[in-house]
Amino acid sequence: MSGSNQKLKLGETSSRFLGSLPPDEVGVSQQVIYQFVRWFGRERPLDDLTANEIANYAQRISSSDTDYQRKLDLVRAFLNYARKTGWIKKNMAMHLKAKKGKTKLAASHKQDTPTTVSLTKQGYNEIKKELADLKSKRPLIINEIRRAAEDKDFRENAPLDAARERLSHLEGRIIELEETLKVATVLNDKVEVTHKVGTGDSVVLLELASGEEVHYTIVSPKEVAPTSGKISIASPIGRAIIGRGCGDTIEIEVPAGRLRYQSKQVK
Repeated sequence: MSGSNQKLKLGETSSRFLGSLPPDEVGVSQQVIYQFVRWFGRERPLDDLTANEIANYAQRISSSDTDYQRKLDLVRAFLNYARKTGWIKKNMAMHLKAKKGKTKLAASHKQDTPTTVSLTKQGYNEIKKELADLKSKRPLIINEIRRAAEDKDFRENAPLDAARERLSHLEGRIIELEETLKVATVLNDKVEVTHKVGTGDSVVLLELASGEEVHYTIVSPKEVAPTSGKISIASPIGRAIIGRGCGDTIEIEVPAGRLRYQSKQVK
């Protein structure tokens, strides 16, 4: 394998893999492959992935996703393709092993456990706006591909490759947003009498050790915006404070130790 191949990033290799698939298979594979890429980071060199990381990824999927077997198969196909093309030396696909006893359980419950996503009204509208914007860009990129394809030397056609990659990313994001809207439920803006923390609520926490106040809004993973104080319901803090009320003491385990907060306000 050449030195240049060793530097290939996950984002680049995933686009090349998707570009090698028949058109009718791209849509099925895009969302799964991009999820895999986002897990490790688009800029992560493919050849840097370790067997333990691949195995851990497989276990995380199998413990939370009823459709994990199909996803593992698609990621496995990507890793096999990467080895065949010389992007990686080792057979990393062999480490994508599902948990024993999960396959039958997933198959029997697949139709009974639909996935739902709770969104704030603002988050729902933002997703709809982004989806409309992306769809408006689709004809422009397709036109770029058409113009670039007029150059018959596809081997050295950088504009064509770049346009195809942009379209691939755009289509993947469109699919992701459409799937989110299909299963989304918009939260009621009314304040609940219980004043317990739920998705869409804003909370004020007092860190007991420092006396510092922090402000968070609990949102679905699709709406996370750390710079705006929007944290995921699935994050360590989100899991710890969901269902808690004013005055409650909350302890959160982090790699650096244990943090203790008191809930000061829920709205």
